[in-house]
Amino acid sequence: MASPSSDALVLFGATGDLAHKKIFPALYAMVKRGVLKVPVVGVARPKWSRADLHDRVEDSIEQSGGIDSRSAFRELLSLLGYVGGDYNDSGTFAELKTALGGARRPAHYLAIPPSLFETVINNLGAAKLAEHARVIVEKPFGRDLASARELNGVARSVFPEDSIFRIDHFLGKEAIMNILYFRFANSFLEPIWNRNSVAHVQITLAENFGVEKRGSFYESAGCLRDVIQNHLFQIVALLAMEPPAYRGYAAVHTEKAKVFQAMRPLEPDDLVRGQYAGYRKEPGVAKGSDVETFCAVRLFIDSWRWEGVPWYLRSGKCLPETAAEVLVQLKRPPQRLFADSAPSTGLCNYLRFRLSPNSAVALAARVKRPGEEVIGDQRELYLSEEQPGEETPYERLLGDAMAGKGALFTREDALEAAWAVVDPVLKTHNPSRPYRRGSWGPREANALIAADGRWHNPKTGEPPG
Repeated sequence: MASPSSDALVLFGATGDLAHKKIFPALYAMVKRGVLKVPVVGVARPKWSRADLHDRVEDSIEQSGGIDSRSAFRELLSLLGYVGGDYNDSGTFAELKTALGGARRPAHYLAIPPSLFETVINNLGAAKLAEHARVIVEKPFGRDLASARELNGVARSVFPEDSIFRIDHFLGKEAIMNILYFRFANSFLEPIWNRNSVAHVQITLAENFGVEKRGSFYESAGCLRDVIQNHLFQIVALLAMEPPAYRGYAAVHTEKAKVFQAMRPLEPDDLVRGQYAGYRKEPGVAKGSDVETFCAVRLFIDSWRWEGVPWYLRSGKCLPETAAEVLVQLKRPPQRLFADSAPSTGLCNYLRFRLSPNSAVALAARVKRPGEEVIGDQRELYLSEEQPGEETPYERLLGDAMAGKGALFTREDALEAAWAVVDPVLKTHNPSRPYRRGSWGPREANALIAADGRWHNPKTGEPPG
């Protein structure tokens, strides 16, 4: 039976940066599409009036693209309420209970620093605001295996597992969802989707900007925690998982968890950490900081399908492009029948998933040139999938969480298994290597992949084919 939808949304951290940049624009879009009709109560420390909140929301939507429907904007404002107070004060939660009025199935979204998760969850339980409710927790969910287990324990002491939604906005992207669909909706992939045909897999998530006033946050996280352990591991799981036993998100979660459990724990030499020039001068960054703004990882999945296939993951700031891409490199033909069928430079056959800034799937194959000479060129069969008017990740994820749909969220066992992979190198690792802004990271990252070729660098301006 389908779970009843939430009859209110509580937004903890309503005055914060995440709410301003992402959540209020998503709520406005949901109202325009007619899918948000329940009260939204913002909660934060400042003692704002409703007018203060309305001004903040208006500024948020104007900056994210503008108000193109005054009626939808007025409807959103009519749904908004606000409670100002300390999260440690039980009176704040009593006031919240009053503000919720007749709502009995609220969804509590914790868009707040992780250090406050436990406080808010416990106070929701003490105020009896957790019964028949859901909690949506923004990443990072823990900072290592021990803290993730502790936080899971706190959340499970107040909410049942199927009412806990661990949000990773990356999973709400249409291109990420398409990986799962493309894999299991097409029969031609299965015969080659294994160690017999795949040489290695590369995943790159690059950003051409720095920490942008988030230096203090990055000092507590770093690239390995902020991107690799969650975003890129989730992509690995979608690429590497076995077919689900039945049609349903629980079956998908089970297979993804098995992938994390089969990942070989990282060792220091499986990891290259880098730091862009000038990072230590950013506000909030320690003078002698060793925190990585770039991370390259060599990963192995000890399963029947993937035994011996290396997975190379890479992410960083101040790189040449802002793009995310997957490259599944296929093995060369077993016999060299043509002089150029196994090129000494460049890539052999591959499948490429472009995840951002646009969405596409490409398959590279060699095609003979016209003429008597039996030589050819590599060409891409390129399918662009960008659709106008797509839901943003936060629209989709908030809507799914309020409807009780757990397909795009992370389950407790999968989360802890993923932390177990990176836990050995969170403290025991090689020093960060400096790299130049606008480069593809420290040269040691090239040595990490050298046995299997070279990195494929995404180019946002590249033409199809």
